[in-house]
Amino acid sequence: MRLFRRGKVRDVYELPPDRLLIVATDRISAFDAILPAPIPDKGVVLNQLSLFWFELMRAIVPNHVVESDADRFPPQLAPYREILRGRSVIVRKAEVVPFECVVRGYLSGSGWKEYRAGGTIGGVRMPPGLVESSRLPEPFFSPATKADVGHDMNVDEVYMDRSIGAALTRRLREISIAIYSKAAAYALDRGIIIADTKFEFGLDVNGELLLVDEVLTPDSSRFWPSAEYAPGRAQASFDKQPVRDYLEASGWNKQPPAPPLPPAVVSSTQARYREAYRLLVGRELGP
Repeated sequence: MRLFRRGKVRDVYELPPDRLLIVATDRISAFDAILPAPIPDKGVVLNQLSLFWFELMRAIVPNHVVESDADRFPPQLAPYREILRGRSVIVRKAEVVPFECVVRGYLSGSGWKEYRAGGTIGGVRMPPGLVESSRLPEPFFSPATKADVGHDMNVDEVYMDRSIGAALTRRLREISIAIYSKAAAYALDRGIIIADTKFEFGLDVNGELLLVDEVLTPDSSRFWPSAEYAPGRAQASFDKQPVRDYLEASGWNKQPPAPPLPPAVVSSTQARYREAYRLLVGRELGP
């Protein structure tokens, strides 16, 4: 087993001949820097929420998960079983499509920034008169390039067509909107607005399209408490907003290394991740 890739949050290891072990750590990043203090339970929340959504969306699209129970992992992983438990999965290898498949139901983040500047999202003209956090007339597919360094870039479907072909682009749009629509309705019944989210897809060795990476987590989505929603301003969210707020107020120049987080910020962020899990899954996060 060797390290295949280390991301800001996930460590990925090769399991010959054709499997990967993905471990969701408690690392947290902000403003493109990994912070020195982890957020307890964060990796477990990300992994368990993704497994929950993978299963719920299985009728729409298959996924890359092979095994999620650490007790059934291969024997060579037995010494690490307790470390891996709850926060890791074994998956099929897949050639990842080089685009983030973003679906927006509400106007926020980079979409709001672009709309405010020119009335478009990803170069596509939007209805006039929208304000920050407005609900869009319908879910909007807004692909973005995948950047290894820095920020992803919003693009239009024409750009995506030229890169991967019109047929695959159309299929990814249809699947992404179907997943988002089903998830948004489910979450709203449980007090959460999914403002936007991003999906990743891959093709396995047989050319089957798979939903991969993480799905509908606080790291890949904007979750807003529906009871507090009011368009025209930024919304409270179930994510690392306490971390961002602290760093913005700290005077940090946003260049590595990032400053340590106070215990209160760590615990507040941990509580937000756990609350998102509780509301969506319907039970407390296990030990």
